[in-house]
Amino acid sequence: MLTLSNNVEIPAWQLEFSAIRAQGAGGQNVNKVSTAIHLKFDIKRSSLPQFYKERLLALKDSRITKEGVIVIKAQSHRSQEMNKEESLERLKALILNAIKVQKARRDTKPTRSSQRKRVDSKVKKGQTKQLRKRVDY
Repeated sequence: MLTLSNNVEIPAWQLEFSAIRAQGAGGQNVNKVSTAIHLKFDIKRSSLPQFYKERLLALKDSRITKEGVIVIKAQSHRSQEMNKEESLERLKALILNAIKVQKARRDTKPTRSSQRKRVDSKVKKGQTKQLRKRVDY
């Protein structure tokens, strides 16, 4: 079972794990032992609240298929258990990031002080350039 918040949990039967052989260096261990984990989670058939489902399906993430299945591959650790834990943490992070609501940005106006400072700096810059001109005697 994966706990997302106080009242939202994903039961273990909705998570599908499969062990596969990991890629990359590692010698005999990598060649013989299936330590990498594929975690599959079907968003549409899950028991998540509707708000969670909508936000997840709206994400433009390469880990989410067209059918609405999240596929996470974990292979950085040497043991299957550690990779399984890592895949669960990555799933949890993905879901929690998807449900974050961005705060709406409000337009602000520059303060009078900042406007005055800007104009003063422009005037000063102009005076400096004026002093660089050729002097007529």
